[in-house]
Amino acid sequence: MVNVLQSSLQVPMNRHRPCTILFGLISVSLFLLNLMLNAPVQAQQSPQLVTQKLTINPKFSPDPIKLQGLSGGTVPMRVIAGRTETRTGPCVGFADTKPDHTFQLSSFFSYLSLQLDSPADTTLVIQGPGGIWCNDDQVGKNPGIAGEWQAGTYKIWVGSYDRSKYLPYTLRITASP
Repeated sequence: MVNVLQSSLQVPMNRHRPCTILFGLISVSLFLLNLMLNAPVQAQQSPQLVTQKLTINPKFSPDPIKLQGLSGGTVPMRVIAGRTETRTGPCVGFADTKPDHTFQLSSFFSYLSLQLDSPADTTLVIQGPGGIWCNDDQVGKNPGIAGEWQAGTYKIWVGSYDRSKYLPYTLRITASP
């Protein structure tokens, strides 16, 4: 009986078996490729919105403060700013409705600089107690605003030139000229 079981477990080799396996693998591969090519395509969705809130006091540390995010959105910066240009620059590009960052200045700063650093061309809108400021290309293709800042709450939108294009950036806040 043992011999019968052993012989029934053996698979007889024939000369067509390698071709059958190869054709089976090709059929499965083509089936999977067809599924991938015919899968429904979804539109790019905006990244998860992460807002950062902080309070900045005189002689803050570390200086500079560095915040990271993704620029861009679907709303024109001119709509967010309520104008096409400010004395600090044009209100161009696209951002999300909600600000990317919000910060509180605890007191007046005789000098404060906000500078963006991104591998692509980004734009900036800042809304604060003294008004609204826009900028594009302060240093190369990176926007920034520097000068005197009143105490209060500031909202910052970081935009991209292309609608719905989200680009990484670092926002550098310093009190050192």
